[in-house]
Amino acid sequence: MKLAIFGATGRVGEEILKRALADGHDVKALVRSEKLEAHPNLEVVIGDVRNAEDIEKTIAGTTAVFSAIGTDRTTTLSEAAPLIVKSMEKNNIQRIISIGTAGILNSRLSPGLLRYEGGDSKRKMTFAAEEHEAVYRLFEKASLDWTVVCPTYLPDGEARGNYRTEKDFLPIEGKEITVGDTAEFAYHQLESKEFVQSRVGLAY
Repeated sequence: MKLAIFGATGRVGEEILKRALADGHDVKALVRSEKLEAHPNLEVVIGDVRNAEDIEKTIAGTTAVFSAIGTDRTTTLSEAAPLIVKSMEKNNIQRIISIGTAGILNSRLSPGLLRYEGGDSKRKMTFAAEEHEAVYRLFEKASLDWTVVCPTYLPDGEARGNYRTEKDFLPIEGKEITVGDTAEFAYHQLESKEFVQSRVGLAY
């Protein structure tokens, strides 16, 4: 496969990139500066995820897309997502796996609301969840095979397995999931149709 990865220098994106290269896939990664180690299967595109031309350069010729763009108290994610969707539609690419946040899963306490709105999440700051919700709503309207992987608290750590998943909800009593396991699960969605056009909660 030829994959496009956005956010490849972030914690989860870097782990997805490692797995893709180890499995022999060709990868195009859009980064702001030369931070990635050279690899024969890796094409680095230097640019900005908020720039339509840079997005197009990265997506053209690929078969699937990973987005692990962080929020970092900026609107980068919500600015980039419409450009990614538009480029995918133009290039007839269907599959996108995006890293979201547990805040945009359905609330168990307040049916009809998301966790960040319904009191399930203890986070006082809702900016990141709002950014991720904008992307989720965009995907809902698009004719793509999307999956939004929604980890809860995300400490660094290797993949260790034994995590739980649930469509559109955070598994009950789920407290955390490592970066390694989040990347592992997201990467394996390339070969799975189980969570197509849905969010999926991820926790131990």
